[in-house]
Amino acid sequence: MPSRNESPPRVAVLADSDTRWKWGALTAHRLAPGGALDGFLLRGRATPTVRQLAEVGVHADALREVTGAEFTRAADRERYDVIVLACVGGAVQAMLHGLAHAWGPAPAVRPVVVTGYVGVVYEKLTDGLLLRHGADVVLANSRHDAERFRAVYEGVGAPSDSVTECALPFLEGGERRRNEGAGLRPFTVVFAAQPSVPDGRADRTYLLERAARHARAHPGRDVLIKLRSKPGEHTTHIEELPYQKLSRRIPGGLPPNCRLVYGHMGDVLDRADLLVTVSSTAALEALHRNVPTAVLTDLGIREALGNHHFLGSGCLTSWDRLDVGHLPQADPAWTARQGVATDRPHERAFEAARARVAELARRAAPPPLAPYYTAGTAPGYLPGILARHGFDPEGRPLREPAAPGREESALRRATRGALREAARGAYRHGVQRVAPVIRRLGEL
Repeated sequence: MPSRNESPPRVAVLADSDTRWKWGALTAHRLAPGGALDGFLLRGRATPTVRQLAEVGVHADALREVTGAEFTRAADRERYDVIVLACVGGAVQAMLHGLAHAWGPAPAVRPVVVTGYVGVVYEKLTDGLLLRHGADVVLANSRHDAERFRAVYEGVGAPSDSVTECALPFLEGGERRRNEGAGLRPFTVVFAAQPSVPDGRADRTYLLERAARHARAHPGRDVLIKLRSKPGEHTTHIEELPYQKLSRRIPGGLPPNCRLVYGHMGDVLDRADLLVTVSSTAALEALHRNVPTAVLTDLGIREALGNHHFLGSGCLTSWDRLDVGHLPQADPAWTARQGVATDRPHERAFEAARARVAELARRAAPPPLAPYYTAGTAPGYLPGILARHGFDPEGRPLREPAAPGREESALRRATRGALREAARGAYRHGVQRVAPVIRRLGEL
């Protein structure tokens, strides 16, 4: 894509969790190959740790943690060519209003603003899409999603030309990748665990016990339980009942050929012969690599679980069937509509998005950002969203920076920073440790 000067294009990515950082940073590389990348991590309960960032394996030229207001001040309209908002819908909406206020009603130049979804969209389709409306480009990970996204926008009378079909940026090539010596290792089953699906202790314990039972029934197989985070860490969703803790309570413990693993999903799939999940986006990664993929029906096929998204895929099955050797075969027509394992090379999946961004970047007089939600269309909804992210109903930061000429002393800045970090630590402790205990006590 073109840059406004002779230097490589500059892209800023704002992300609020490890998985969204992965999606946002890889999307930035797809949209602006060879461009400079500045990363911003939105401060909150799911801000990724150093370990999580290292596991994602995507690096930026600069990376720092910010509040929403700090990001709107850092996202100078003349510094960046593209901004990727890789956040939950409410945060995206707040940033769109915050950036619109920061850049003014008639910016001479401004970055192209891009957003989208990190994986399978199986819940809050309308809510999430309208919260993302106003970005220049709303990426859809498949033809199926693009059609649904346009239908939502057109259904409320909002412009739908921002919807652009691409693919999940972390999918590898369609050919299955295998490590050297794969034929010498045991048949490997990978259970892709999810932080909040299912969310009940009984259901999560059941899935863990079935994985362990499968390992005992097949001592020649390796059963890997792929975890997203360690206790105390958060991803996109809160995990109140980590599998690490539940595994200690399984009678007899996990068998020797069944173990918990971390790491990059692509590396784990390189040695997988079967991927098992409830509804994780890892299923799409596995299908794209032609790894047999099982989407479990043991707990029912329900919208709350997200496995209803896989209707017609050929992947829906149960642990009972897997125990007797069943390997699901995905339906090619279904996978093609989901943007995986298609005839089109994955390297070309972002051609339309790159062309769209380049076209928008060449505009002589870019229009202001214009979200569907305004004080006129959603007066009872929008102000609360903006306030939660530090903005007033006009998109102004609730706390403006100190006036020029009133510089803080180094001691005051250090003290304020220490207090902020202490408050942040207390908040995280409350969300991650205290709140789950209170909720569980309330269920007694």
